[in-house]
Amino acid sequence: MAVVIASDLSKDMAGEPLLRGVSFKLERRDRLTIAGRNGAGKTTLLRMLAGETSIDGGELVFQKGVRVALHDQRPPRDKAITLRDYVLSACREQLELEAELARLEHAMADGDDAVMTRYSETYARFEAAGGYGWRERANTYLHGLGFTDEALDRELSTFSGGQLTRASLARALAVEADLLLLDEPTNHLDIESLEWLETTLTSLDCAIVLVAHDRWFLEAVGTAVLELEAGRSRFFKGSWHNWRKEQAARELALGKAIEKQQAEIARMEGFIERFRAKATKAKQAQSRVKALNKIERISRDPRDTRELGFQFAKPERTGRVIFELEDGRLEVGEGERHKVLLEGAEIWVERGEHVSLVGPNGTGKTTLIDALAGVRPLDGGKLRTGHNLKVGYLSQHDSELEGLGTARTVAEAAAKRTGLSPNQVRSLLGRFLFSGDEADKPLDGLSGGERKRLSLAILLSQGANVLILDEPTNHLDLESREALEDALKAFEGALLLVTHDRALLDAVGTRTVALEHRTLRSYLGGWAEYGRVREERKAAGEDPMGPPPKRAAAPRPAPASLPKAAAPAPRNGNGNGGPGAPTPTPAAGPSKNAARQTARLERAVEEAEAALAALEEELAAPEAWAGQYESAKSTARHTAAKRAVDDAYAALEEHLEKIGA
Repeated sequence: MAVVIASDLSKDMAGEPLLRGVSFKLERRDRLTIAGRNGAGKTTLLRMLAGETSIDGGELVFQKGVRVALHDQRPPRDKAITLRDYVLSACREQLELEAELARLEHAMADGDDAVMTRYSETYARFEAAGGYGWRERANTYLHGLGFTDEALDRELSTFSGGQLTRASLARALAVEADLLLLDEPTNHLDIESLEWLETTLTSLDCAIVLVAHDRWFLEAVGTAVLELEAGRSRFFKGSWHNWRKEQAARELALGKAIEKQQAEIARMEGFIERFRAKATKAKQAQSRVKALNKIERISRDPRDTRELGFQFAKPERTGRVIFELEDGRLEVGEGERHKVLLEGAEIWVERGEHVSLVGPNGTGKTTLIDALAGVRPLDGGKLRTGHNLKVGYLSQHDSELEGLGTARTVAEAAAKRTGLSPNQVRSLLGRFLFSGDEADKPLDGLSGGERKRLSLAILLSQGANVLILDEPTNHLDLESREALEDALKAFEGALLLVTHDRALLDAVGTRTVALEHRTLRSYLGGWAEYGRVREERKAAGEDPMGPPPKRAAAPRPAPASLPKAAAPAPRNGNGNGGPGAPTPTPAAGPSKNAARQTARLERAVEEAEAALAALEEELAAPEAWAGQYESAKSTARHTAAKRAVDDAYAALEEHLEKIGA
């Protein structure tokens, strides 16, 4: 039997139609992803399914005794309880059945058969609801989402907003519901947690309805798509990728149908205009007028055609080196909360490179890019920056919109931050979907997606030749994410990107730098190469973050019994020392910095060659060349790997020539 059947659901919002004709049926292990722009009604539909929002039309039929759990973006109301109690409080059925079993165990001492029968029935229901292992499974969900055992007894008031969102997700999972409703479950998850969540959701024996904008997540989890657009709905059985292909084909067909109808209407209108006044043709013209009036016009809803579209201007040329961090150290907190995030870290970014910075939450990605952007100082080490840098920094907290003084609207904020004229400001904002009256929206009333689009508009106006972006896709819908992806792929300047959107990492990054064991490791070949290395480590039973780095041993002090003057004398040309042996003049060699750079470039050559060898071994498999698409992809990967080797050798040779080695 179906877990839920929705028939012709409708919903109005502020007197305007929001949803019309929404219909679908979900069995266990069906995972329905809801697609649509921000404001299309996705969250409203989830709350309708959860019984938190009324239905204006249609019918919802649930399986008898169905358990429903909803995770959305609203923070917990009571923050004075512990994380453990908050998560377990959602499991009302399990708690009530445990209490009932305890009561019946005491009553069974009287030997009443009716009580024994009642106990058996209650225990069967308790087993069906998860049995005595339900608390342990709740802990498993918390651990999978990044919480440690020490965090379970902390009050919710001590957690950040992102941690509270993850706590809400753990609470919904702990219910072990028959119908699980998830609104943006990927927010605030690092890549490890995202991969854990994908595996968990695909293994659950329940029906799932979810809203998300992470394209890799949607492809990995979804089995069907419900498309919501401009009040209409369309159900598609199949993967997210196949739905996207079907949607593109449908849009193409719709465009042709509109063009064909418009051409036919133009012919009919031309005939009417030419012959309306002629007595011999008046009857035919009148017939065409009636036919024209009966035509049902094909058109796109204006909300369907609004798309974010922009590109960065050609940046000014910079020096070859953008950032060079040497022996970097970063610390946060004080006292018991003091933590070393990075020590002995090195990073090297060159002109035109697109570098992805990855690592689990809390390892210091944001702190590092704050230091590179000059927002905070290093706690140790040296940072060298290149010539003619103009850095554009987009923080995940939209700090670009802080400190605006008297600015109250979108247009006023953009004018204050960009210095553009009113006409130029409105032209800029129009490219980021703030057209007409939307440019006069109050800042306080903007959604997360609108704030992010405004921050991107301000960033675009700066003409930066180096971009540092921290979670730029947060709160953006699918179309906006893809527009940003296209703009970043075409950006000719240097890019340092922090994001958990794996589709963006795969499309944009040319090199991946991972924060591992309080240091930085570089992986040539972008996100795909980094993912391959991690999977190989996991398969071998190793730490996916690799072995901890070997710290250089501290130099031993000279023995106190051997004063400096008593150091051994140098040997003469015959290998014997003595008073007559000449003191050789030390040969001039490269500086410490030059030697360090030589070692770094030699490591880059070794890594590039190792990556090429590994790829060639992988491409030896027949499936890598099974079809036209696979062959093209394999050829492109092999070409890129060979180019990486050539580039690494060229950089080393240029450096050696420069220092005269």
